[in-house]
Amino acid sequence: MTSTSAPTAAAPASAIEIRGIRKRYGALEALRGVSFDIRRGEFFALLGPNGAGKSTLISIISGLVHASEGSVSVLGHDTVRDYRAARRRLGVVPQELVFDPFFKVRDMLRIQAGYYGCGKEVWPWIDEMLERLDLSAKANVSMRALSGGMKRRVLIAQALVHKPPVVILDEPTAGVDVELRRTTWAFMSDLHRQGTTVVLTTHYLEEAQELCSRIAILDRGSVAVIEPTQHLLARHPYRFLRIKLVDGAQLPEGLMPLVTGEVNGALELKLETSRNPIGGVFDALRTAGIGIEDVHTREPDLEDIFIELTGHPVGAVAAGAPK
Repeated sequence: MTSTSAPTAAAPASAIEIRGIRKRYGALEALRGVSFDIRRGEFFALLGPNGAGKSTLISIISGLVHASEGSVSVLGHDTVRDYRAARRRLGVVPQELVFDPFFKVRDMLRIQAGYYGCGKEVWPWIDEMLERLDLSAKANVSMRALSGGMKRRVLIAQALVHKPPVVILDEPTAGVDVELRRTTWAFMSDLHRQGTTVVLTTHYLEEAQELCSRIAILDRGSVAVIEPTQHLLARHPYRFLRIKLVDGAQLPEGLMPLVTGEVNGALELKLETSRNPIGGVFDALRTAGIGIEDVHTREPDLEDIFIELTGHPVGAVAAGAPK
């Protein structure tokens, strides 16, 4: 794919600008003054518990929902006043599997390209996407005959038929097996390297941690944090220690407040780096005469940060979210 998103001297610095967005549904305020920019060429993650406002914000960016207050622009084009230009520059992969069951895969993609004013000049690009997404063998198969994972990959191709410089992926690998996830991310990473701005929402936080250079976390309709991924990970003042004790041994009472759970028969302790040195745990076990069968340490990951910031595990429903 030849990128259409290379910056020029007059080009806006931001791929997406979000300014003071509020959205009300009766008494419920789904978004509460959300403002931030997504830079050109970023691989950006938009995360949050269910009901945090992610889908509402994506619908406003894509022009499917009007905000109660505020504005959004895509590459400098307001999504309300200049909606045709904004939509032409944006591709959205929806979370829901929405498709026409009676069309064959290649035919549906060519029809979709026509909605954007594209003709036969994009047919080679469509065939390239079919190949890259492992769909070439299904090009002449009707959509209803595809598996759920294949339908989701067709939706990715559908969002990209007009070669948009900005792409939003809303849970693109939900229900997709590991191999298909790898295929999808290899393709999207290539597009990103060519200059495409990619915005990702996902409950697979390891994907966001690995792929995205900057992360925003929404919670209860507001931005809880927006930071570079590495800065976000570095702000967590803890490390985790998993220890498996010899059969029948009990952890000393003084260490019990540090326990966060059990993983495959090993206790996981959350240690504040400035107050709970790992050596102190070993000293306490040695003093109590307790043997260790196995030990493992890990640094905090994005899921740990997510839970600390929102108070919710991944996939949980935020308090006050619409039912």
